[in-house]
Amino acid sequence: MKLPPDKTVVDPRHIYGRPLRIAIADDHPLLLSGLTYELEKQPGVTIVGAAQNSTELVEMLLRQPVDVVVSDYAMPGGVHGDGISLFGYLRRRYPKTHVIAVTMMSNPGVIRCLAAQGVGCILSKSDSLAYVAGALYAALSGKRFYSPTIEAIMRMHNNDDDPSEPLTKNLTNRELEVIRLYVSGLTVSEIADRLHRSKQTISTQKMSAMRRLGIRRDADLIKYGMDSQLVLKDMRNTGDATPSPEDKSS
Repeated sequence: MKLPPDKTVVDPRHIYGRPLRIAIADDHPLLLSGLTYELEKQPGVTIVGAAQNSTELVEMLLRQPVDVVVSDYAMPGGVHGDGISLFGYLRRRYPKTHVIAVTMMSNPGVIRCLAAQGVGCILSKSDSLAYVAGALYAALSGKRFYSPTIEAIMRMHNNDDDPSEPLTKNLTNRELEVIRLYVSGLTVSEIADRLHRSKQTISTQKMSAMRRLGIRRDADLIKYGMDSQLVLKDMRNTGDATPSPEDKSS
């Protein structure tokens, strides 16, 4: 794999007058170690901590100010959720903090949702972790940075007339997030708890998404989610994979 060319970068200490403070979040310890290794090679960088879910990440941000957050997209288990819900929260609560997303998702709708939340630097876990350095300096400069896999996905789907374009582009950010969580194995009630919305709201958003997608059965929705790569094939279950009877009627 071709790595980004070596470039002379500006020491963050020349910008901030101090080391750059970075928080990392991912539920895989190996990836946390890899990101830490790559970032600590950069001049003027300090890793203030590593989190394995949104609860730990937000608690870390409450304890100390951070300049950059490098976070996984799919990171279940925290009280602040993950995915669009978490990144939207970070952008609203910490608008001056730069955010870099790391993901295995290859659905262009997910990438567009992140961009809509103001996350312009997105890395695929399929690419070398060395690209995190380029994402870091792009974020500090207010520029967009996609690692090669993300760039290829967006280039492939940049034509609105492309018949292969996923139907997820027709969904709102909230509908896309509800569908992602549902096909990942969560029930409507569990999604409502995670996203801090009412069960009725989640049910309405799910049904609205299904109408936009032209899907009538939950089984077809789950198949569509898998085919569209809205959920990782090896993703661990984050809830009951079989919707409860009350959820099926929603």
